[in-house]
Amino acid sequence: MGEKLKLYGFNNLTKALSFNIYDVCYAKTAREQKDYIAYIDEQYSSERLTNILTNLTDMIGAKVLNIARQDYDPQGASVTILIAEGSMVPVGETQLAHLDKSHVTVHTYPEYHPDTCLATFRVDIDVATCGEITPLSTLDYLIGSFDSDIITMDYRVRGFTRDVDGKKLFLDHDIVSIQQYIDAATLLRYDAVDINVYEANLFHTKMMVKDIDLQNYLFNTDVYELPPKTRLEIMTNLRREMIEIFSGRNVY
Repeated sequence: MGEKLKLYGFNNLTKALSFNIYDVCYAKTAREQKDYIAYIDEQYSSERLTNILTNLTDMIGAKVLNIARQDYDPQGASVTILIAEGSMVPVGETQLAHLDKSHVTVHTYPEYHPDTCLATFRVDIDVATCGEITPLSTLDYLIGSFDSDIITMDYRVRGFTRDVDGKKLFLDHDIVSIQQYIDAATLLRYDAVDINVYEANLFHTKMMVKDIDLQNYLFNTDVYELPPKTRLEIMTNLRREMIEIFSGRNVY
């Protein structure tokens, strides 16, 4: 990030990061589908998601003001955290607060397609901050917290602030691409594409995993128990599913 800019008064910039991941798997039998749901309940429970988001809040130097979370039946969860850059300070009967309250939210969306036996689980995380806080520094942590086949990220900076000379600043940090905030070793594992609108301070990056280890997409089934033709068919279906999600359109 480099040295902080010297600003005049309050930083009015609002920074929003939308982080979306897709986890695809193959679940054909009733047992495999049950195991998939159990896996989802464990990996994406509201308790684990809350821990991830509170760690994220610590990383950006914010303070948690309120947490609301909910698990759903048969699977899925939501968590919303209200955060602030400064703490709420009670003084007598008057409550004083910084005007930079923001939020972090996560929602999960399970989906299963019986014809292809493919299950897709989507996790959406939104981080909205005000002032000098930027959530981009948390991307490596978020990517490492989930087993993601496809990742889409949107980053938008709105509003403006001023430097000490009164000049308007519509962006208070250097950014050419979201990818510059992601570890190089992580980027090697994915195909990544940028769609950026620099005039609007709008940045979009989407990533798709390059290599598929079929064993990681099966539940209680050894990949070598499957005939080669079946393995090839499953691999083809998995890759087609990923390509369509990555492309945002029906390709096949």
